[in-house]
Amino acid sequence: MTQRSKGSGVSAGRKFDRRDFLKMSGAGLAGAALLGSTACGGGGGSGSGDLIFAMGADTSGTLPDLIDKFNKQSEGFKVTYREMPTDSGAYFDKLRTQFQAGGGDIDVIGADVIWPAQFAANGWLLDVTDRFPKSDQSQFLPGPINSLMYDGKIYGVPWFTDAGLLYYRADLLEKSGYSEPPKTWDEMQEMAVKVAQDQNIANGFVFQGDQYEGGVCNGLEYIWTNGGDVLDPGDPNKVIIDSPEAAAGLAIEQGIVEDGVAPQAVATYTETETDPAFLGNKAVFARNWPYMYALAGTSDFPDVKPEQIGVAPLPVTQGNSLASTLGGWNMLINAQTDMPDEAWEFVQFMTSEQGQRQRAIAASLLPTRPTLYQDQEIRETIPVIVQGEEALKNARSRPVSPYYSDMSLEMQEQFNGVVKGD
Repeated sequence: MTQRSKGSGVSAGRKFDRRDFLKMSGAGLAGAALLGSTACGGGGGSGSGDLIFAMGADTSGTLPDLIDKFNKQSEGFKVTYREMPTDSGAYFDKLRTQFQAGGGDIDVIGADVIWPAQFAANGWLLDVTDRFPKSDQSQFLPGPINSLMYDGKIYGVPWFTDAGLLYYRADLLEKSGYSEPPKTWDEMQEMAVKVAQDQNIANGFVFQGDQYEGGVCNGLEYIWTNGGDVLDPGDPNKVIIDSPEAAAGLAIEQGIVEDGVAPQAVATYTETETDPAFLGNKAVFARNWPYMYALAGTSDFPDVKPEQIGVAPLPVTQGNSLASTLGGWNMLINAQTDMPDEAWEFVQFMTSEQGQRQRAIAASLLPTRPTLYQDQEIRETIPVIVQGEEALKNARSRPVSPYYSDMSLEMQEQFNGVVKGD
């Protein structure tokens, strides 16, 4: 099952108030300070010739196996795995504390896709632009690559990925006369209401609307699929979340609840509540991450079998492009490491086709290398790849900004207010 925490949440210090965020000028954003002064001094490495790699707990056992495999073929150094908190917010805080204290002893970091810009802005990450040219970057999905860019440079390598998907009960749609999933939000709402009534299902649609990072992921998808955005793509210092397109996108999210297509309770839903709602035969449609597919038909969720489920890209407003929120993890290198060459060698090994293939098959983690999506064993092991491939290729990173933590806290509050009808 895909490693996940509740929406990859990140805590932060000072909050922007609503006016600051929605009305802020480029000068305001450029002058804001989030993470404190750039670390200096210190150094990575344990001093014993070992390279220290940090990542959250791995329940599949594949991570220690890969590290052991690397250690057997490496020369002159070994990698030690340091287990970090599973909750990505706690993990982020622990890393930030070490960086602010001078860099800490961690050399390579398994990092949430929303962290690189925040760390790079403070000089905490090794710039790998010279080691990782455009020709090599082109071998990875564009969304994960974009999450690693800051100020025209790249600060890591994509590792594995995630994206928001539309799940639907293919068996129930067929019974109600539908042969394919909806393409637009209007179609989804119409189908959800009809199928729920026809087949006596409690809810038409469920999603993650709680006040947390997952709620931000959902809110952004309504904005993007309606042609809006948070920051201007041409000028990342310009906030455009108050555009008509963004507002109209959030109005769709609010309308879905107000019209009864989704229950009012989705304002408190995380992934934990979405799973039993959809897999417990209580919803026709659901927005969730790829991991949910693997839960269908298990002892925890025996009511809905995998063969009853379809997966598709999220709907859009007519005329707009596909979009879903990018999740997943990258590999970063501490700027203060004493072993940059060794760290890069390890990163290359872990993000190679062989390394990603092993984790995909053993841990159901989605690769960041497009070529692996044609691997027959991977496609058989992770069936959701076959149905959700189009959505995965159109995943978009959350706003790439050194101030993302503050922005996220504000969006969590405002988007949850939207779902509640405020």
